[in-house]
Amino acid sequence: MAGKNHDTAAEVDLFGNPLEPIRDRRGRRSFRKDKQNQDFVAVRAAAGWRQSAIAEALGCDEKTLRKYFSRELSGGALMIDGLCLDVLLRKAREGHTPSVRQLQNRLDRVAAPPPGKGQDAGDDDGDEQTAELGKKAQRLADAAHPETGYGELYDRIRGKGRPQ
Repeated sequence: MAGKNHDTAAEVDLFGNPLEPIRDRRGRRSFRKDKQNQDFVAVRAAAGWRQSAIAEALGCDEKTLRKYFSRELSGGALMIDGLCLDVLLRKAREGHTPSVRQLQNRLDRVAAPPPGKGQDAGDDDGDEQTAELGKKAQRLADAAHPETGYGELYDRIRGKGRPQ
């Protein structure tokens, strides 16, 4: 009888719960990078989340996040934008009309408008030249041709034509 009580005492603790073997929990939890985690980080980086918030949501340390997901953190917005364009293109090929329109709108935003009919590069020489000048070049061009009346100012500074 004593043997029977001894066997049951080894299998359960004082509260009656079964005993489990002790696991060695030293060190940090291991982390594995996979495609799902990469997409998770890229979307949140594109949405403007802080690295601390992404790491907390992912369940890892910030250093681990930067070590494994540096590409997703720096270029997450471009990656997600590219994925969206891929989906739009695939749906447009299938004939999905709203996707075709959306893809055209996205491409029109970044593409320069084509020149209209009858517009040549030589039509507006004077206007086009001033429009193409940068700030510094425009200032230099203005300084080369000063307005009238500056001579009187310079004479007054030198003391030649002092007003009374």
